[in-house]
Amino acid sequence: MGRTQTFDTDEVVRAARGVFWKHGYEAASVPALETATGLRRSSIYNAFGSKRGLFDAAVASYLDEIIRPRLEPLQAEPPAPNAILDYLHGLRAGLERAGSFTSANGCLLINTAGAPIADDATVRETVAAYRAELREAIGNGLRTHLADLPADQVERLTETCTALVVAAYALTRVDNASALSSIDTALDLIDRA
Repeated sequence: MGRTQTFDTDEVVRAARGVFWKHGYEAASVPALETATGLRRSSIYNAFGSKRGLFDAAVASYLDEIIRPRLEPLQAEPPAPNAILDYLHGLRAGLERAGSFTSANGCLLINTAGAPIADDATVRETVAAYRAELREAIGNGLRTHLADLPADQVERLTETCTALVVAAYALTRVDNASALSSIDTALDLIDRA
């Protein structure tokens, strides 16, 4: 009979998520994951099947605990008129906060998109689904905020703002000022619309 699990799976996944987010899948060593989670290699493999299984759990946790709560106000039907502005100002504040985890590390999924693990079809699909969810949420917020703007202009603005958010997440690790400028540009484009 197997041993009883003595750890909180959610806590372990959150600890591993921090390692993957900061270092990426490939550079996240099993010893680093052992240190972060407090588990031995055998416990990680018994609970998650593999390092990849732990990564997949970390990505699911990231989406459910970090991303979706931030997008939720934009996904309401209908969202508050200024939900898109609140989202962008909140993102900017998080990126601007010196030493914050998001400012220093960007977005786990955007980072993953540029890593070798993105060659995996399931990972590609997860990143693409995240971008689609982000785009839909931004579009929903823009359609409400700019209710009088023609639909084709809202669609172009949605695509542009989504690209600027993705750029901000990608840039913050190496050029935080440019990341903030991307968010400022999105805000300015919305204001001018």
